[in-house]
Amino acid sequence: MLTTSLKNRVLIVDDEHIIADTLVLILNKSGFEARAVYSGEMAVEVAVSMQPDVLISDVVMAGMNGIDASILIAASVPQCRIILFSGQSTTMNLYNRAKSEGFNFEILAKPVHPQVLLDHLNRAA
Repeated sequence: MLTTSLKNRVLIVDDEHIIADTLVLILNKSGFEARAVYSGEMAVEVAVSMQPDVLISDVVMAGMNGIDASILIAASVPQCRIILFSGQSTTMNLYNRAKSEGFNFEILAKPVHPQVLLDHLNRAA
């Protein structure tokens, strides 16, 4: 049986629905309370009401990218741990920009193996 952290509410954002929905299924079966949204704009809106403990966001998406959404979410939900994941090379430029602005987001390479994600979530932030 996998152990979960004390922080269980997870918001997943990815414009690839199959990825977001699959991660939600995996996390919910592992004891987390996970929800998926499919855009940065929707993530910002949902985060205000959901108050997630963890945000797991793709970086490169149409409309608002994951970095910009994460910056807004960090401002409105400061206790939220933010984990970014992406399979695109442009991610590092966006990540470095956020880091230079004082944001210390975690980052994982995409595709991420479910066990790697669970292990990462179970580590102390």
